[in-house]
Amino acid sequence: MINVQQLSHEFRIGQKAKERIVPVLHNITLQVRKGEIVAIVGKSGSGKSTLLNLISGYIKPVSGKIHIDGTDVTSFKEGEWSDFRLNHLGFIFQSFQLIPSMTSFENVQLPLVLKGVDEKLRMKQTEEILARVGLSEYGGHYPGELSGGQQQRVSIARALIVNPPLILADEPTGSLDSDNEKELLSFIQKLNQDDGITFLIITHDEEVAQIAHRKIEIVDGHLNEGRSFYEVQR
Repeated sequence: MINVQQLSHEFRIGQKAKERIVPVLHNITLQVRKGEIVAIVGKSGSGKSTLLNLISGYIKPVSGKIHIDGTDVTSFKEGEWSDFRLNHLGFIFQSFQLIPSMTSFENVQLPLVLKGVDEKLRMKQTEEILARVGLSEYGGHYPGELSGGQQQRVSIARALIVNPPLILADEPTGSLDSDNEKELLSFIQKLNQDDGITFLIITHDEEVAQIAHRKIEIVDGHLNEGRSFYEVQR
């Protein structure tokens, strides 16, 4: 599902005369198989969020190749990336990334609106997805009227609405209490088992990493080759 080869990235800081180059990732090679849950772990500043942003096309690598579901996305322009994300990727964020002026229903159906799906069909699909995450009665509520756990379920519904084969999650439990965290992790496992959705999860939380089939550690921009890949017993 994801094939990253010799991926490197750096940030340039300051004005040209005093510009400083800060290396972030160094020759990262990573494969994520279809149907896996893979957790990327590491300390703050280790490069894990940069890796996720590269894989999702929000920043471009200095060097290396990225293939997602057999497609070389390395040189995609922003318009190509927008179309690809809309049709192939779902996202779950720590801060939920819901539009506060839209109801839950409107937030969830937004990807279908952008795809130009017929109104009747998108209404039906949105209702079904909201029911699946247990929020049928909250479609008319705005994000500010929902708990953190409910907001995260709205964001999951929005991620699922396009039926993506791959979901990228950035600290998905970071804004949740322990009960809502357990509920979310259980739901991720169910989506993986029932629908075969592949998950790549960025986390610093060991509880989150424990649901993964594999855990990969990043240390100072390098994969920790001694402990990068190991099977987590279910």
